[in-house]
Amino acid sequence: MMPSDEQEMEPESRSFLQTVRQIILEFLSTAVRAAILAFLIIYFVAQTSIVHGYSMEPTLHENQRLIIEKVSYRFEQPMRGDVVIVEVPDSEIPLIKRVVGLPGETIAIQNGQLFINNQPVTESYLSHLPAYNYPSTTVPQGYLFVMGDNRIVSRDSRAFGPVSQDQILGRAWLSYWPPQDLGLVK
Repeated sequence: MMPSDEQEMEPESRSFLQTVRQIILEFLSTAVRAAILAFLIIYFVAQTSIVHGYSMEPTLHENQRLIIEKVSYRFEQPMRGDVVIVEVPDSEIPLIKRVVGLPGETIAIQNGQLFINNQPVTESYLSHLPAYNYPSTTVPQGYLFVMGDNRIVSRDSRAFGPVSQDQILGRAWLSYWPPQDLGLVK
């Protein structure tokens, strides 16, 4: 019987090759675990997002960087005032909007003033109230009415209607860039 290549090698060479092989396997194992962990975090827990456009001024600004939290809405419903990321069929990128109407509520806007169930709502996050009207609309069960804070330029539920809660990807949680905007999204 002929000796194999490893049998012919000196013990030091065999030991070196085994060590290199072990290091490579450990590196690959760690890289695969890290990739799986990153995928799970991005898919289920949090991800980053960039603000596109001016529809959330003055709260959020063009090119501002956010961390989107995806866990809480698996256990609780969105609340009025939450800033959410929503997928709409005719938009290539998810939109960032504020929840203003909850399931079963009747929404109306008169001269820029938001009314919910015929009661005026104070929206401290708005810099001004543009004079426009929106007819009385009841939000269906399982849906939300979302609007941008910059109502003049925002494409929101006034254009595409209430959004299904299944279309909500997560809640804008933290602004991390630019540094002067570092903080929780309110």
